[in-house]
Amino acid sequence: MVNNFDSFRTLYPFTSNYFDLKPFNLHYLDEGEGEVLLFLHGNPTWSFYYRSLIKNFKDRYRCVAPDHIGCGFSDKPQDYNYTLATHIDNLEKLVDFLDLKNISLVVHDWGGSIGMGLAVRKPELIKRLVIFNTASFLSSNIPLRINLCRIPLLGTIAIQNLNLFVRGVLRFGLMRRKQLTKNIRDGYLAPYDSFENRIANLKFVQDIPMDASVPSYSVIKDIENNLKHFQGLPILILWGIEDFCFNIKFLNKWREIFPLAEVHEILNAGHLVVEDATDEIIPLMEEFLKK
Repeated sequence: MVNNFDSFRTLYPFTSNYFDLKPFNLHYLDEGEGEVLLFLHGNPTWSFYYRSLIKNFKDRYRCVAPDHIGCGFSDKPQDYNYTLATHIDNLEKLVDFLDLKNISLVVHDWGGSIGMGLAVRKPELIKRLVIFNTASFLSSNIPLRINLCRIPLLGTIAIQNLNLFVRGVLRFGLMRRKQLTKNIRDGYLAPYDSFENRIANLKFVQDIPMDASVPSYSVIKDIENNLKHFQGLPILILWGIEDFCFNIKFLNKWREIFPLAEVHEILNAGHLVVEDATDEIIPLMEEFLKK
């Protein structure tokens, strides 16, 4: 449980729920009733990232937002198999437990691979896709600053000792930095306030599938091979065009995979596109979900 930075809690006025993964607890939000919106975050964010969307949609939709193990308010075990396959397993168990169906999948960053991993396993559950800056396919593109964090000792020092990954995303992942108030900044930093609590930040970086030796490589390859099966779904792509990580090459790949998708390039928005451009994103999602 998070003990510090209580200033952010007024921005996150939701009821915490915990799912027992035996022996670890996965934290999730389950707000509202109706058609399911399943919000999946990436690294190094957590369900806090989607707070404004959940506030907006929870009066008409059932908004479910888990924190992956190691993230947010979920447990942060030190000796754990922090791989993509494990995160997909955890999500599948939660979806089964909550009996979620007709899901509108809302994904960002690692949430894209985790969410599409679930979709490939259980395509009958997925009704729509809302895709923010993410990838669910192999790519050789990786920013130097992230690649350096994959070097074993250097990564541990940078991410776990110095907290440079979370701080770096807040520095380089936002274009509209005037909107980053102290309360919002505290919200992103709060779950990752110690060496131990930053374990998943490091493990996610180490699991980036740059070559076949990485455990997630074959998993991503299988997901990529099955993306074509979702071309007939309603798909909305909302892309922060100034993303230092998931750049225009990734967006073009999504356009190639899903040629019928509705695509909006969000100007002056970076990797944390939902944080940068909530006011632009909400009406686009509203219209899309009505169709």
